[in-house]
Amino acid sequence: MTSPAIKTLGVPKETKTSEGRVALTPDGVRELERLGVEVFVETAAGIGASIEDRQYEAAGATIVPTAADAWSQQMVVKVKEPTVKEFDFLRKDLTLFTYLHLAAYPKVAEALLKNKTTSIAYETVQETDGSLPLLAPMSEIAGRIATQVGAFYLQSPNGGRGVLMGGAPGVHPAKVLVIGAGNVGWNSAWIAGGMEAEVVLLDKNLDRLRFIDQIIRSRITTIASNRGAIERYIAQADLVIGAVLVAGARAPIVVSEDMVKTMKRGSVIVDVAVDQGGCIETIHETTHKEPVYEKHGVLHYAVGNMPGAVPHTSTYALTNATLPYLLEVAKLGTQQAAQHDSRLKLGVNTVNGEITNLAAATALNKSAVDCLKVFKN
Repeated sequence: MTSPAIKTLGVPKETKTSEGRVALTPDGVRELERLGVEVFVETAAGIGASIEDRQYEAAGATIVPTAADAWSQQMVVKVKEPTVKEFDFLRKDLTLFTYLHLAAYPKVAEALLKNKTTSIAYETVQETDGSLPLLAPMSEIAGRIATQVGAFYLQSPNGGRGVLMGGAPGVHPAKVLVIGAGNVGWNSAWIAGGMEAEVVLLDKNLDRLRFIDQIIRSRITTIASNRGAIERYIAQADLVIGAVLVAGARAPIVVSEDMVKTMKRGSVIVDVAVDQGGCIETIHETTHKEPVYEKHGVLHYAVGNMPGAVPHTSTYALTNATLPYLLEVAKLGTQQAAQHDSRLKLGVNTVNGEITNLAAATALNKSAVDCLKVFKN
């Protein structure tokens, strides 16, 4: 067997508030071990996802006592962007593979650039058809959660206007507006339709709406998205789910503060795009511990790591998607993997103090440099 380019890999415990996911399952450890990569997992890293240290050890990992031990390896795989307390672990001879969302977290970008760390962002690994294979599983889960939490906060004891999603015999169901028909929006609309709400799904992509129209036979109505349509439907909605995404870039604001002011008192907004800055003008990021706030009489839910609420499900869904790419980077090294695989090249966000993803660079008002040219230097 050919020796892998990455010989040691660290899996630290996540430090974001109420984040129970972990970046690698024991099965992932086993695959890396077969490749010849030593895996070092911080103690209790998987406990939030119901994965015990002994399971990692049985798969061939070494359990290490501190985050510093995990971060000291050639490559680190995480779920969420580094927090401030992890910035000191960043260094030039490290490859970091995780969700980064640099457009929404410029301080993370600054830390990566300052320390000349090589970073690969799950959310910008992109197929030739424009799809985002490593973002898709978390988008699907976040979309399903969005409808569930929206239904929860519509209940009067939770601050909402007291509306049941499916209504009751002789009573109108909740009106749900979903803005964006990608993986998040489609899953949100599907779950809302399954709960027998009256759902309007907006998107600018008519081919996408046509596809959804062909496979849906429920209470979902697809509407071409424009400012007039958003203004009209948002004033009627009990629940609004923001699901707008531009790969690697800051999410565009599609719902203005004036639009929010037209919403019914006690209605609910769930902005799933908040980890890319949000698509609702009145939004700011919240946490699982304090998930909602009220503005203009409307409850706003804006947790930046929504799939972290179901860490067991999310961990396995994420690893299923990321593991093939992780194995490729471990086997070839970041430079060769980017040269060999155009999908991974788009995933490389920083190298040696340079931004190497165009969308992220544009959002941060910086110039992008081709990662392969930076590697050569």
